[in-house]
Amino acid sequence: MTQAQNCLTKECSSTEKSREKVLNPWVDITETDDALILTADMPGVAEEDIDITFHDHVLTIEASKTESEHEGLKPYYVEHAAGRYLRRFKVTEEVQRDGIEATLKDGVLRLTLPKAQPVVAQKIKVLTA
Repeated sequence: MTQAQNCLTKECSSTEKSREKVLNPWVDITETDDALILTADMPGVAEEDIDITFHDHVLTIEASKTESEHEGLKPYYVEHAAGRYLRRFKVTEEVQRDGIEATLKDGVLRLTLPKAQPVVAQKIKVLTA
């Protein structure tokens, strides 16, 4: 298992029961020397409709998508349905929570999770009293 796989693992189960359609966006997780990069396909979702939270080492991505309307056209066949996007990932201690950044461009959400610097042992000097 690679370092990136150890750091983020899919956690799909949810205790929330809803009749609302829940969409599970496709996600890729890649790694650089300094960060983990998560990209999620979220076509038709606006920036203001995305909610990303981090709590108890769980990164949650939620968003809502409304029906697409095309002026002067009636839907004939639609695969990009309206609904709610939801994905959860368990994040280990290796990530700097304060440095997580998110951008949305052309229907792709990109999260950058900077890796935490390793903790270095500190030598403590003993003083005579």
